[in-house]
Amino acid sequence: MAKPVIAIVGRPNVGKSTLFNKLIGERRAIVEDTPGITRDRIYGETEWRGRRMIVIDTGGIEPKTDDLILSKMREQAQIAIDTADVILFVCDIRTGLTADDEDIGLMLKKSGKPIIPCINKSDRVGNVAPEFYEFYSLGFEAEPIPLSALHGSGSGDVLDAVIDILPDFESEEADSDVINVAVIGKPNAGKSSLINRILDDERLIVSNIAGTTRDAIDTYTENKYGKFNFIDTAGIRRQSRVDDRIEKYSVLRAKMAIERADVCIIMIDANEGCTEQDEKIAGLAHEAGKASIICVNKWDTVEKDNGTTNKFTKKVYDSLSYMTYAPLLFISAKTGQRVDKLYEHIKYVHNQSMMRISTGMLNDVLADAVARVQPPSDKGRRLKIYYMTQSAVAPPTFVMFCNKAELFHFSYQRYIENCLRTTFGFKGTPIRMIVRQKGENDG
Repeated sequence: MAKPVIAIVGRPNVGKSTLFNKLIGERRAIVEDTPGITRDRIYGETEWRGRRMIVIDTGGIEPKTDDLILSKMREQAQIAIDTADVILFVCDIRTGLTADDEDIGLMLKKSGKPIIPCINKSDRVGNVAPEFYEFYSLGFEAEPIPLSALHGSGSGDVLDAVIDILPDFESEEADSDVINVAVIGKPNAGKSSLINRILDDERLIVSNIAGTTRDAIDTYTENKYGKFNFIDTAGIRRQSRVDDRIEKYSVLRAKMAIERADVCIIMIDANEGCTEQDEKIAGLAHEAGKASIICVNKWDTVEKDNGTTNKFTKKVYDSLSYMTYAPLLFISAKTGQRVDKLYEHIKYVHNQSMMRISTGMLNDVLADAVARVQPPSDKGRRLKIYYMTQSAVAPPTFVMFCNKAELFHFSYQRYIENCLRTTFGFKGTPIRMIVRQKGENDG
C-alpha cells in the first residue's frame, strides 16, 4: 500500500516548518522568524500507530499578492494540496483568525480533501485560550486541534486525527487485480507519447517542450492481459536544473508515483543513450523495490546494422549494472513498434515480483550453493548459514540466519541471489536479502 501524504499549509510565519520538524523528528526545514523563509518544498516521513506517512512542508500562502516569489509559493502549495490525502491547515492563535486564514480556508474547501485545522502556539496548559474557539467559524468537518509545534504538545493529537481519517482512503483502494504502472524518465523521453500509443487516444498533452507534464496523471485501461493503471509522471531532471520551484513538486510526484506503482517502465531516449540521469532515475525504482522494464524509445530514429541492438543493450546494462534483472525492450511510441509487447512484459515482471518460494525449496538451493562455493571465513572463523526463508513479496525478500552476520560479505549475498535467480527466475524484480545472526530478534 502506498504511503498516505500529509500536506502542511497555512499563511507565512504560523509555525508550519516547526510542526513539520516535530512530525518527522528532525530539523530538516529551516525555521526562522521571517515570513516566506520556506520557499522550497521539503518532504519527509513519519510513523504513527504503525502507519508510515509522507509529510510535505510548504511555503506560506499569501492569497492576495502580486509578488512573484509569493505567488510561486502559492502555486507550490496548491500542488501540495492536490497531492495530499490529508491537509493540516496551520493557524496562529496569537494573531487570531485573520482574513487570509479565511481565504485560505475557502481555497482548501474547494480541494475536497479532509482538512484538519491546527491552531498553533496554543502554549497554555490545561484550558485553551478563548481565542481558540473563533477558529470553529472556518467551518471544517474536523474540529480544530490546539497545539504547540515548538514544545510538541498536541502533535500526537494531530497525528491521531490524521490516522482516524485515513481508513476511508484505504477502503477506496483500487481493485487489487489492477497493476499500477509508473512511466518514468527524463523530460521529453516520450512518456506521454507511449501512454497515448498504448491507449490509442490523445488523452495526454504531448509536446517536445521538456516539463509539459507537471503532475502524475492516472489512466486506466483493461484488455485481454488484465487491468492496468498507467501513471504518467513529470520528467525528472538533474537536481541542479530543478530551479523552477513548481518543478520540485513534479519530482516529488514522480517519486510518489514510483512509491504507488507495482511496475515501473523506465524510458530511455535512444538518441541520447543511457545517461547519468537515467541511471539515477532507474535507481529510484530499484531502491523502492519495484519490478521494472527498461524501454528504449525512439528506436525508429536510430540507424542500425546487425550489431546495433546488442551493442546498445550492453551499454545500457553496463550503465545500469545494478539492474541487469530488468528486461529491455526497444520501442517507438511514435510508430507503435513493439509497444504491443509491453502488456506481456508488465504482467510477467509483476508476477515475478509476487512469487513465493517454499522454505524447503529455498534451503535445497541454499545447500547446493554452499556445497559449490564455500562461505567466506575470517581469522579461522567460517560463515555458517543455518537456513533461509522468504519474508515478503514485491520485492521478494529473503531472511538468512547465520552464525556471524559480519562474515556474510556482500559478494556472497550476491552469489546466493544469483543462485536464486538461476533457479526461480525473478526476472524484472529486485531481490532483498536480510542477514540475521542466530538468536537475533525476528521482529
